[in-house]
Amino acid sequence: MGLKAALPKYEIYFYNTVLCLAMFWATSWIFEVSSSSANRKTFKTSVKPGWYYFGRKMETADFEWLMWFSTFRDHIIFALSGHVLFAKICSMLAPQYRSLVYMVYGLLAVWTSMGWTYVTLILSHCILLYSISLVKIRWLCFVTGLCTLATFKCEPFISWQAGFVEGDFELRPVFFYGGCGFTIMRCMSFALENCERKDGNYNILELLKYNFYLPFFYFGPIMTFDQFYVQVNRCDLTRKEREMWNINLHGVIHLIVIIVVDILFHFMYILTIPTDLKLMKHLSDWALVGLAYFNLVYDWVKAAVMFGVINTVSRLDHLDPPKPPKCITMLYVFAETHFDRGINDWLCKYVYNYLGGKHENVVEELVATLCTFGITILWLGPCQVVLVWAFLNCFGLNFELWTGKFFSVEPFSSFEMAMSEAMSRRIRAIFNTFNFWSIVLYNVLALNSLDFAKLVAKRLLLKGFPITTIIVMFVTYCLIQVIKEQERRQALIDDPDPLPPAPPPNAATSPTTSATAPTAAQPVADPSKEKAE
Repeated sequence: MGLKAALPKYEIYFYNTVLCLAMFWATSWIFEVSSSSANRKTFKTSVKPGWYYFGRKMETADFEWLMWFSTFRDHIIFALSGHVLFAKICSMLAPQYRSLVYMVYGLLAVWTSMGWTYVTLILSHCILLYSISLVKIRWLCFVTGLCTLATFKCEPFISWQAGFVEGDFELRPVFFYGGCGFTIMRCMSFALENCERKDGNYNILELLKYNFYLPFFYFGPIMTFDQFYVQVNRCDLTRKEREMWNINLHGVIHLIVIIVVDILFHFMYILTIPTDLKLMKHLSDWALVGLAYFNLVYDWVKAAVMFGVINTVSRLDHLDPPKPPKCITMLYVFAETHFDRGINDWLCKYVYNYLGGKHENVVEELVATLCTFGITILWLGPCQVVLVWAFLNCFGLNFELWTGKFFSVEPFSSFEMAMSEAMSRRIRAIFNTFNFWSIVLYNVLALNSLDFAKLVAKRLLLKGFPITTIIVMFVTYCLIQVIKEQERRQALIDDPDPLPPAPPPNAATSPTTSATAPTAAQPVADPSKEKAE
């Protein structure tokens, strides 16, 4: 079954209607719970007085969102504005030195915010991995990078390295772990690309330019070194048609989304409610299912906006950064599940695709996924929740391959070939429905807590069976069909079907004309005109 398999229009309209009604119904339940529980004792720490003209309390449970768009908004805007200003001046006066200006400004900004001892710590890691990359042994670069990354995940190395940071301010741990973690991943990318280079080695100055690019330094996303090196050293800085218009449009969209999310925080406390297990045990099935879904949607929105702001700045610098993550609403296969496209691209390039090949062999795929999620566990920090999350997602990714192999053999392949494309799409959507909720539950586990994920799973599959289970799965089936319809339309845009060949000119002559004038002389065709036609 191809992506272009179509369904009747009335069927698609029905799926959209059911989906909109279900979303509205779940939202009304969450709004009602938020309004009635705003004064609970367990909500005092995360639900504070909000905007005056709304007359409602506002949820403040997400530290990252507050840090970016409330508490330290002015500091972040000031630092990024300075970067844009100096980058623009350099691009106009001396574009060949713009990468050097990026590095100097980033180095000074890190020095100002974290102190010279922290800069020394970062430089020591850069020098270590640069020295190892000169040997050009791939596995040695990997082992050194992973061991270095592990020093930020276990004692006493964490406390010893944290002592290099000067001052005591609220963002200190965020800047420390973010800057160090992304530095190690960037240095590993540099080392692995240096191993692939046949003639000579990259200069250490290129590594410092790559690492101290300020928009990516603390919070990512990660661009692999080969992409960054080509783009940042490009001298032709002419922009495509309407490129600046698109950059400005994305900036305005991000601003609108930030305002909308802050408004919704006054009406739906989707992050605070899951922390109160006593309250959740009394919620309806629809409220629980809606909470699980909206938690993932919010996390995607947060990642898309934060990476989107950084990507807007980098696009002003004539870079092509990693795209925002794919919306959780559009995911129904494990192979496309990620919340950070930069880390995902890094893992796919250096681990998953390198070990998995074409991802057709079961054993190679198992080894590739185990290694990929092993590095992911180290990146996130080993703990019970991360280990369970990694195991379940690793199993889901391999189970997709096993299922595809199983149904590609006889007699299943013959069954699918015998049925219509529309029916094949419907049957596949049924299987994708269960896959979708596996993805939701596995990632709710990582974003919230193990108890919340267990409560949602128990209510959805056990206590709510069969009524809640069937209704939720049917609504999810409608969602999958809406997603497939959007993918079908995009596939038609990217790869339109070829037009049928035009009929020959003589075939257009009607039999009536031939009968009424049988003796009419036929004009002699011009060979050049016939060839042009």
